[in-house]
Amino acid sequence: MEQFVISILVANRAGVLTRVSSMFTRRGFNIDTLTVGETESPEFSRITVTHRGDKAICDQIVKQLEKMYDVKKVQVMQRDTMAARELLLIKVKHNPEQRQDIMSVTDVFRAKIIDFSQEALVIEIQGASSKINAFIELLKPYGILEMCRTGLVALERGGNCLKDE
Repeated sequence: MEQFVISILVANRAGVLTRVSSMFTRRGFNIDTLTVGETESPEFSRITVTHRGDKAICDQIVKQLEKMYDVKKVQVMQRDTMAARELLLIKVKHNPEQRQDIMSVTDVFRAKIIDFSQEALVIEIQGASSKINAFIELLKPYGILEMCRTGLVALERGGNCLKDE
């Protein structure tokens, strides 16, 4: 199955996110990640959804989204023409013997230690999903206590913009 990244420009009003996510539920489509935030214009929000499926399912999702009143524009992002990032906050157990090893992994991945205590480190990393996944795998042996991961955020490269015409 292929992973699709769908950007949706919506009216920035109460209940819009619920209606959009409910459409996925009603149709039996799973959402892998979902991020939402206000755009450069406070009257609009941008929802970025990642979804696994085939092209026919993706086309059906786009058609259903385009029928919704508060949806202004829908775009399926192309991997080779988008800039995409994810953010991870991860809390890892540590002791003095492991600290240097964890800090070395953090340096190699250009991550940042944002909280330090006697028993745990909180590390922040941003980047491509594959980078985030590799970082998590390397930290598993040290003991991951907790983690919080955003969904993918993406913009099309170049001068094209997802805007309401």
